[in-house]
Amino acid sequence: MMNPDDLNTTRRHLLRASLMTCGLLAIGSKSALANNLFAVPANPRNEDGLEPIMATGNLGPLQPPNADGLRLPAGFTSRIIARTGNTVAGSNYAWHRAPDGGATFSMQDGGWVYVSNAEIDDDKGGVGAIRFDRKGNIISAYSICSNTSRNCAGGPTPWGTWLTCEEVDRGRVVECDPTGTRAPIVRNALGWFDHEAVAVDTSTGYLYLTEDKSDGRLYRFRPTVAGNLNSGTLEVARRIGSSAPYQLQWLAVPKPNPSSSGTRTRRQVKKSSSFNGGEGIWFHSGVIYFTTKGDNRVWALTTRNDKLDIIYDAETAPNPILTGVDNVVVSKRGDIYVGEDGGDMQIIVISPNKSVAPIVQVVNQNSSEITGPAFSPDGTRLYFSSQRATSSGGITYEVTGPFQSI
Repeated sequence: MMNPDDLNTTRRHLLRASLMTCGLLAIGSKSALANNLFAVPANPRNEDGLEPIMATGNLGPLQPPNADGLRLPAGFTSRIIARTGNTVAGSNYAWHRAPDGGATFSMQDGGWVYVSNAEIDDDKGGVGAIRFDRKGNIISAYSICSNTSRNCAGGPTPWGTWLTCEEVDRGRVVECDPTGTRAPIVRNALGWFDHEAVAVDTSTGYLYLTEDKSDGRLYRFRPTVAGNLNSGTLEVARRIGSSAPYQLQWLAVPKPNPSSSGTRTRRQVKKSSSFNGGEGIWFHSGVIYFTTKGDNRVWALTTRNDKLDIIYDAETAPNPILTGVDNVVVSKRGDIYVGEDGGDMQIIVISPNKSVAPIVQVVNQNSSEITGPAFSPDGTRLYFSSQRATSSGGITYEVTGPFQSI
Protein backbone atom coordinates (compact mmCIF):
# COMPACT_ATOMS: atom_id res chain seq x y z
CA MET A 1 0.00 0.00 0.00
CA MET A 2 1.14 3.55 -0.71
CA ASN A 3 2.23 5.72 2.19
CA PRO A 4 -0.71 8.14 2.66
CA ASP A 5 1.71 11.05 2.92
CA ASP A 6 3.53 10.37 -0.37
CA LEU A 7 1.17 12.55 -2.41
CA ASN A 8 0.80 15.38 0.09
CA THR A 9 3.49 17.73 -1.27
CA THR A 10 2.30 17.43 -4.88
CA ARG A 11 -1.32 17.56 -3.79
CA ARG A 12 -0.90 20.78 -1.80
CA HIS A 13 1.08 22.41 -4.62
CA LEU A 14 -1.54 21.66 -7.27
CA LEU A 15 -4.43 22.58 -5.03
CA ARG A 16 -2.76 25.88 -4.15
CA ALA A 17 -2.47 26.65 -7.87
CA SER A 18 -6.15 25.84 -8.29
CA LEU A 19 -7.08 28.11 -5.40
CA MET A 20 -5.15 30.97 -6.98
CA THR A 21 -6.58 30.61 -10.49
CA CYS A 22 -10.17 29.47 -9.91
CA GLY A 23 -12.85 32.15 -9.97
CA LEU A 24 -16.39 31.96 -8.59
CA LEU A 25 -19.49 32.30 -10.77
CA ALA A 26 -22.93 32.34 -9.18
CA ILE A 27 -25.82 31.05 -11.28
CA GLY A 28 -29.23 32.62 -11.54
CA SER A 29 -32.33 31.92 -9.52
CA LYS A 30 -34.69 29.02 -10.20
CA SER A 31 -37.18 31.23 -11.99
CA ALA A 32 -34.52 32.81 -14.19
CA LEU A 33 -33.14 29.42 -15.12
CA ALA A 34 -36.57 27.99 -15.80
CA ASN A 35 -37.40 30.84 -18.14
CA ASN A 36 -34.33 30.00 -20.20
CA LEU A 37 -34.94 26.26 -20.43
CA PHE A 38 -36.69 25.00 -23.52
CA ALA A 39 -37.83 21.56 -24.51
CA VAL A 40 -37.34 20.02 -27.93
CA PRO A 41 -40.78 19.84 -29.60
CA ALA A 42 -42.22 16.51 -30.63
CA ASN A 43 -41.35 15.57 -34.20
CA PRO A 44 -42.73 12.98 -36.60
CA ARG A 45 -40.64 9.83 -36.92
CA ASN A 46 -38.34 9.03 -39.81
CA GLU A 47 -38.78 5.91 -41.91
CA ASP A 48 -36.43 4.09 -39.52
CA GLY A 49 -38.79 4.88 -36.64
CA LEU A 50 -36.43 7.33 -34.95
CA GLU A 51 -37.37 10.91 -34.22
CA PRO A 52 -35.31 13.60 -36.05
CA ILE A 53 -34.07 14.95 -32.72
CA MET A 54 -32.44 18.35 -32.82
CA ALA A 55 -28.97 18.50 -31.34
CA THR A 56 -27.93 21.20 -28.93
CA GLY A 57 -26.85 24.64 -30.16
CA ASN A 58 -26.86 25.21 -33.93
CA LEU A 59 -25.66 21.73 -34.83
CA GLY A 60 -28.82 20.57 -36.55
CA PRO A 61 -30.55 17.24 -36.03
CA LEU A 62 -28.95 14.04 -34.81
CA GLN A 63 -28.09 11.97 -37.85
CA PRO A 64 -29.19 8.35 -38.43
CA PRO A 65 -27.18 5.75 -36.48
CA ASN A 66 -23.59 5.34 -37.64
CA ALA A 67 -21.65 2.08 -37.78
CA ASP A 68 -21.12 2.25 -34.00
CA GLY A 69 -24.84 2.57 -33.32
CA LEU A 70 -24.61 6.23 -32.31
CA ARG A 71 -26.71 9.15 -33.49
CA LEU A 72 -24.55 12.25 -33.63
CA PRO A 73 -24.80 15.76 -35.09
CA ALA A 74 -23.28 16.31 -38.53
CA GLY A 75 -19.52 16.82 -38.25
CA PHE A 76 -19.08 14.46 -35.29
CA THR A 77 -17.42 11.04 -35.54
CA SER A 78 -17.02 8.10 -33.20
CA ARG A 79 -15.00 4.99 -32.54
CA ILE A 80 -15.25 2.10 -30.11
CA ILE A 81 -12.17 2.02 -27.88
CA ALA A 82 -13.02 -0.94 -25.66
CA ARG A 83 -15.45 -3.85 -25.24
CA THR A 84 -15.96 -5.99 -22.17
CA GLY A 85 -13.80 -9.12 -22.38
CA ASN A 86 -11.80 -7.91 -25.38
CA THR A 87 -8.15 -6.95 -25.08
CA VAL A 88 -7.67 -3.20 -25.46
CA ALA A 89 -5.39 -2.22 -28.36
CA GLY A 90 -1.72 -2.01 -27.44
CA SER A 91 -2.14 -3.99 -24.22
CA ASN A 92 -2.91 -7.34 -22.68
CA TYR A 93 -5.68 -5.85 -20.52
CA ALA A 94 -9.14 -7.32 -21.11
CA TRP A 95 -11.67 -4.51 -20.64
CA HIS A 96 -13.77 -4.95 -17.52
CA ARG A 97 -17.45 -5.70 -17.13
CA ALA A 98 -19.99 -3.02 -16.19
CA PRO A 99 -17.94 0.09 -17.06
CA ASP A 100 -19.24 3.01 -15.01
CA GLY A 101 -17.88 6.37 -13.82
CA GLY A 102 -14.86 7.81 -15.59
CA ALA A 103 -12.54 10.78 -16.04
CA THR A 104 -9.48 11.84 -18.01
CA PHE A 105 -6.06 12.96 -16.82
CA SER A 106 -3.34 14.86 -18.72
CA MET A 107 0.08 13.28 -19.00
CA GLN A 108 3.40 15.12 -19.25
CA ASP A 109 4.05 13.90 -22.80
CA GLY A 110 0.87 15.56 -24.08
CA GLY A 111 -1.20 12.39 -23.96
CA TRP A 112 -3.89 11.48 -21.49
CA VAL A 113 -5.47 8.63 -19.55
CA TYR A 114 -9.16 7.71 -19.41
CA VAL A 115 -10.10 5.79 -16.26
CA SER A 116 -13.26 3.70 -15.94
CA ASN A 117 -14.84 2.03 -12.91
CA ALA A 118 -16.05 -1.58 -12.90
CA GLU A 119 -19.40 -1.80 -11.09
CA ILE A 120 -19.04 -5.46 -10.07
CA ASP A 121 -20.07 -7.01 -6.74
CA ASP A 122 -18.22 -9.15 -4.19
CA ASP A 123 -14.77 -7.54 -4.31
CA LYS A 124 -14.50 -8.20 -8.04
CA GLY A 125 -14.75 -4.55 -9.04
CA GLY A 126 -12.02 -2.02 -9.60
CA VAL A 127 -10.80 0.56 -12.10
CA GLY A 128 -9.34 0.15 -15.59
CA ALA A 129 -7.39 2.76 -17.54
CA ILE A 130 -6.64 3.46 -21.21
CA ARG A 131 -3.53 5.46 -22.10
CA PHE A 132 -3.52 7.70 -25.19
CA ASP A 133 -0.61 9.46 -26.86
CA ARG A 134 -0.78 13.14 -27.79
CA LYS A 135 -2.47 12.29 -31.12
CA GLY A 136 -5.18 10.22 -29.47
CA ASN A 137 -3.76 6.82 -30.37
CA ILE A 138 -4.26 4.08 -27.76
CA ILE A 139 -0.88 2.91 -26.52
CA SER A 140 -1.72 0.83 -23.43
CA ALA A 141 -4.39 -0.24 -20.95
CA TYR A 142 -4.14 -1.60 -17.43
CA SER A 143 -5.78 -1.89 -14.01
CA ILE A 144 -5.24 0.80 -11.37
CA CYS A 145 -7.47 -0.68 -8.64
CA SER A 146 -8.86 -4.14 -7.86
CA ASN A 147 -10.59 -6.15 -5.12
CA THR A 148 -13.25 -3.52 -4.48
CA SER A 149 -17.03 -3.73 -4.86
CA ARG A 150 -19.51 -1.95 -7.13
CA ASN A 151 -17.19 0.86 -8.16
CA CYS A 152 -19.94 3.15 -9.40
CA ALA A 153 -18.88 6.72 -10.07
CA GLY A 154 -16.26 8.86 -8.35
CA GLY A 155 -14.37 11.98 -9.31
CA PRO A 156 -10.99 13.43 -10.29
CA THR A 157 -8.92 15.55 -7.92
CA PRO A 158 -7.01 18.77 -8.74
CA TRP A 159 -3.80 16.95 -7.82
CA GLY A 160 -4.28 14.35 -10.55
CA THR A 161 -5.72 11.29 -8.81
CA TRP A 162 -9.00 9.40 -9.24
CA LEU A 163 -11.40 8.88 -6.34
CA THR A 164 -13.36 5.70 -7.04
CA CYS A 165 -16.52 5.13 -4.99
CA GLU A 166 -18.05 1.88 -3.76
CA GLU A 167 -21.83 1.81 -4.02
CA VAL A 168 -22.40 -0.74 -1.25
CA ASP A 169 -23.46 -0.61 2.38
CA ARG A 170 -20.55 0.96 4.26
CA GLY A 171 -18.82 1.56 0.93
CA ARG A 172 -15.49 3.36 0.80
CA VAL A 173 -13.69 5.91 -1.34
CA VAL A 174 -10.37 4.73 -2.75
CA GLU A 175 -7.77 7.14 -4.16
CA CYS A 176 -6.05 5.82 -7.28
CA ASP A 177 -3.09 6.82 -9.43
CA PRO A 178 -4.24 7.02 -13.09
CA THR A 179 -0.82 5.82 -14.27
CA GLY A 180 -1.03 2.72 -12.10
CA THR A 181 2.45 3.44 -10.70
CA ARG A 182 1.37 3.80 -7.08
CA ALA A 183 -0.93 1.53 -5.13
CA PRO A 184 -4.44 2.79 -4.28
CA ILE A 185 -5.25 4.20 -0.83
CA VAL A 186 -8.52 3.73 1.06
CA ARG A 187 -9.74 7.13 2.31
CA ASN A 188 -11.78 6.21 5.38
CA ALA A 189 -12.09 9.84 6.46
CA LEU A 190 -14.55 10.37 3.59
CA GLY A 191 -17.02 8.09 5.32
CA TRP A 192 -18.57 4.67 4.83
CA PHE A 193 -21.89 4.70 3.00
CA ASP A 194 -23.43 3.92 -0.41
CA HIS A 195 -21.03 6.20 -2.25
CA GLU A 196 -21.89 7.34 -5.76
CA ALA A 197 -19.69 10.25 -6.80
CA VAL A 198 -17.41 12.98 -5.45
CA ALA A 199 -16.24 16.42 -6.62
CA VAL A 200 -13.57 18.77 -5.28
CA ASP A 201 -14.20 22.49 -4.94
CA THR A 202 -10.86 23.91 -6.09
CA SER A 203 -11.60 27.26 -4.43
CA THR A 204 -11.71 25.76 -0.92
CA GLY A 205 -10.39 22.21 -1.15
CA TYR A 206 -13.71 20.85 0.19
CA LEU A 207 -15.11 17.63 -1.24
CA TYR A 208 -18.82 17.06 -2.00
CA LEU A 209 -20.23 13.53 -2.14
CA THR A 210 -23.50 11.96 -3.30
CA GLU A 211 -25.19 8.82 -1.95
CA ASP A 212 -27.25 6.51 -4.15
CA LYS A 213 -30.13 5.64 -1.83
CA SER A 214 -33.76 6.79 -1.89
CA ASP A 215 -33.05 8.44 1.47
CA GLY A 216 -29.47 9.30 0.57
CA ARG A 217 -27.71 12.45 1.67
CA LEU A 218 -25.45 15.12 0.24
CA TYR A 219 -22.16 15.26 2.13
CA ARG A 220 -19.27 17.68 2.43
CA PHE A 221 -15.78 16.78 3.60
CA ARG A 222 -13.55 19.53 5.00
CA PRO A 223 -9.98 18.21 5.15
CA THR A 224 -7.84 19.23 8.09
CA VAL A 225 -5.22 20.31 5.56
CA ALA A 226 -6.42 21.27 2.08
CA GLY A 227 -5.56 18.51 -0.36
CA ASN A 228 -4.76 15.95 2.34
CA LEU A 229 -7.47 13.29 2.66
CA ASN A 230 -6.02 11.59 5.72
CA SER A 231 -8.28 13.47 8.12
CA GLY A 232 -11.02 16.05 8.27
CA THR A 233 -14.67 16.62 9.11
CA LEU A 234 -17.48 14.83 7.28
CA GLU A 235 -20.70 16.86 7.20
CA VAL A 236 -24.22 16.25 5.93
CA ALA A 237 -26.54 18.83 4.35
CA ARG A 238 -29.80 20.20 5.69
CA ARG A 239 -32.05 22.14 3.32
CA ILE A 240 -33.63 25.26 4.77
CA GLY A 241 -36.68 26.68 3.01
CA SER A 242 -39.91 25.33 1.58
CA SER A 243 -38.85 25.51 -2.08
CA ALA A 244 -35.82 26.16 -4.24
CA PRO A 245 -33.57 28.00 -4.02
CA TYR A 246 -32.70 26.55 -0.61
CA GLN A 247 -30.11 27.57 1.93
CA LEU A 248 -27.90 24.69 3.04
CA GLN A 249 -26.72 24.12 6.56
CA TRP A 250 -23.87 21.69 7.15
CA LEU A 251 -24.00 19.38 10.19
CA ALA A 252 -21.16 17.16 11.43
CA VAL A 253 -21.59 13.39 11.08
CA PRO A 254 -20.85 11.83 14.51
CA LYS A 255 -19.52 8.48 13.22
CA PRO A 256 -18.39 8.58 9.58
CA ASN A 257 -17.29 4.92 9.77
CA PRO A 258 -20.16 3.04 11.45
CA SER A 259 -19.82 -0.60 12.42
CA SER A 260 -21.89 -3.24 10.64
CA SER A 261 -24.45 -3.00 13.46
CA GLY A 262 -24.18 0.76 13.92
CA THR A 263 -26.48 3.52 12.71
CA ARG A 264 -25.91 4.18 9.04
CA THR A 265 -24.17 7.43 8.17
CA ARG A 266 -27.22 8.93 6.43
CA ARG A 267 -29.41 8.35 9.49
CA GLN A 268 -27.12 9.73 12.18
CA VAL A 269 -28.21 13.37 11.92
CA LYS A 270 -32.01 13.59 12.13
CA LYS A 271 -32.12 17.20 10.95
CA SER A 272 -30.32 16.39 7.70
CA SER A 273 -32.27 16.31 4.41
CA SER A 274 -32.67 13.40 2.03
CA PHE A 275 -31.83 13.49 -1.68
CA ASN A 276 -33.59 10.81 -3.70
CA GLY A 277 -30.90 8.70 -5.34
CA GLY A 278 -27.81 10.90 -5.59
CA GLU A 279 -25.85 10.27 -8.78
CA GLY A 280 -23.17 12.20 -10.69
CA ILE A 281 -21.53 15.34 -9.30
CA TRP A 282 -19.11 17.89 -10.82
CA PHE A 283 -17.52 21.20 -9.82
CA HIS A 284 -17.23 24.09 -12.27
CA SER A 285 -16.62 27.82 -11.69
CA GLY A 286 -17.87 27.96 -8.12
CA VAL A 287 -20.85 25.65 -8.62
CA ILE A 288 -21.35 22.01 -7.66
CA TYR A 289 -23.73 20.31 -10.11
CA PHE A 290 -25.28 16.98 -9.16
CA THR A 291 -28.18 14.76 -10.15
CA THR A 292 -30.82 12.73 -8.28
CA LYS A 293 -32.35 9.86 -10.23
CA GLY A 294 -35.32 9.27 -7.92
CA ASP A 295 -36.91 12.57 -8.93
CA ASN A 296 -35.05 13.25 -12.21
CA ARG A 297 -33.49 16.50 -11.09
CA VAL A 298 -30.29 18.38 -11.82
CA TRP A 299 -29.17 20.57 -8.92
CA ALA A 300 -26.73 23.47 -8.68
CA LEU A 301 -25.03 24.44 -5.41
CA THR A 302 -23.18 27.76 -5.33
CA THR A 303 -20.50 26.91 -2.81
CA ARG A 304 -19.55 30.43 -1.74
CA ASN A 305 -22.95 31.03 -0.16
CA ASP A 306 -24.43 27.49 0.10
CA LYS A 307 -27.41 28.36 -2.10
CA LEU A 308 -28.97 25.28 -3.69
CA ASP A 309 -31.17 25.51 -6.78
CA ILE A 310 -32.85 23.10 -9.19
CA ILE A 311 -31.94 23.75 -12.81
CA TYR A 312 -33.83 20.84 -14.36
CA ASP A 313 -36.83 18.87 -13.07
CA ALA A 314 -38.46 16.31 -15.35
CA GLU A 315 -41.74 16.60 -13.46
CA THR A 316 -42.16 20.30 -14.18
CA ALA A 317 -40.32 20.62 -17.51
CA PRO A 318 -42.70 21.40 -20.42
CA ASN A 319 -41.24 18.49 -22.37
CA PRO A 320 -39.04 16.30 -20.17
CA ILE A 321 -36.44 15.15 -22.67
CA LEU A 322 -33.99 14.25 -19.89
CA THR A 323 -34.97 11.27 -17.73
CA GLY A 324 -32.98 8.71 -15.80
CA VAL A 325 -30.42 11.35 -14.84
CA ASP A 326 -27.08 9.83 -13.92
CA ASN A 327 -23.41 10.66 -14.48
CA VAL A 328 -22.54 14.28 -15.18
CA VAL A 329 -19.57 16.22 -16.53
CA VAL A 330 -19.19 19.93 -17.27
CA SER A 331 -17.15 21.20 -20.21
CA LYS A 332 -14.64 24.02 -19.85
CA ARG A 333 -17.12 26.56 -21.19
CA GLY A 334 -19.86 25.45 -18.80
CA ASP A 335 -22.02 23.01 -20.78
CA ILE A 336 -23.52 20.41 -18.43
CA TYR A 337 -23.52 16.93 -19.97
CA VAL A 338 -25.88 14.46 -18.30
CA GLY A 339 -25.94 10.76 -19.21
CA GLU A 340 -29.20 8.85 -19.02
CA ASP A 341 -29.70 5.62 -17.11
CA GLY A 342 -32.33 4.23 -19.45
CA GLY A 343 -34.50 7.08 -20.69
CA ASP A 344 -33.78 7.50 -24.41
CA MET A 345 -30.13 6.45 -23.93
CA GLN A 346 -28.95 9.96 -24.66
CA ILE A 347 -26.39 12.39 -23.36
CA ILE A 348 -28.26 15.63 -22.80
CA VAL A 349 -26.55 19.02 -22.72
CA ILE A 350 -27.73 21.91 -20.56
CA SER A 351 -25.92 24.83 -22.20
CA PRO A 352 -24.78 28.08 -20.56
CA ASN A 353 -27.87 29.78 -22.01
CA LYS A 354 -29.86 27.02 -20.26
CA SER A 355 -31.14 25.38 -23.47
CA VAL A 356 -31.57 21.62 -23.17
CA ALA A 357 -31.02 19.15 -26.02
CA PRO A 358 -29.25 15.86 -26.83
CA ILE A 359 -25.74 15.60 -28.25
CA VAL A 360 -25.62 11.81 -28.72
CA GLN A 361 -28.04 8.89 -28.66
CA VAL A 362 -27.19 5.20 -28.39
CA VAL A 363 -29.69 3.06 -30.30
CA ASN A 364 -30.93 -0.50 -29.76
CA GLN A 365 -29.53 -0.71 -26.23
CA ASN A 366 -32.64 0.06 -24.20
CA SER A 367 -31.64 -2.16 -21.28
CA SER A 368 -28.39 -0.28 -20.74
CA GLU A 369 -27.30 3.04 -19.27
CA ILE A 370 -24.80 5.69 -20.28
CA THR A 371 -21.89 6.01 -17.88
CA GLY A 372 -18.55 7.72 -17.43
CA PRO A 373 -18.81 10.84 -19.64
CA ALA A 374 -15.48 12.69 -19.68
CA PHE A 375 -13.67 15.04 -22.05
CA SER A 376 -10.11 14.76 -23.32
CA PRO A 377 -7.93 17.55 -21.92
CA ASP A 378 -8.36 19.66 -25.07
CA GLY A 379 -12.15 19.29 -25.00
CA THR A 380 -12.47 17.80 -28.50
CA ARG A 381 -13.19 14.18 -27.52
CA LEU A 382 -15.96 12.85 -25.31
CA TYR A 383 -15.60 9.42 -23.71
CA PHE A 384 -18.46 7.38 -22.27
CA SER A 385 -19.70 3.81 -21.96
CA SER A 386 -22.90 1.89 -22.50
CA GLN A 387 -22.71 -0.31 -19.45
CA ARG A 388 -24.86 -3.22 -20.64
CA ALA A 389 -24.57 -2.74 -24.39
CA THR A 390 -24.75 -6.46 -25.22
CA SER A 391 -25.20 -9.75 -23.43
CA SER A 392 -21.40 -9.87 -23.26
CA GLY A 393 -21.03 -6.58 -21.42
CA GLY A 394 -20.27 -2.93 -21.99
CA ILE A 395 -18.88 -0.82 -24.81
CA THR A 396 -16.75 2.28 -24.32
CA TYR A 397 -16.87 4.99 -26.98
CA GLU A 398 -14.98 8.08 -28.07
CA VAL A 399 -16.87 10.86 -29.88
CA THR A 400 -14.85 13.57 -31.61
CA GLY A 401 -16.25 16.89 -32.79
CA PRO A 402 -16.58 20.66 -32.35
CA PHE A 403 -17.93 20.53 -28.79
CA GLN A 404 -16.63 24.01 -28.05
CA SER A 405 -18.88 25.47 -30.78
CA ILE A 406 -22.09 24.29 -29.11
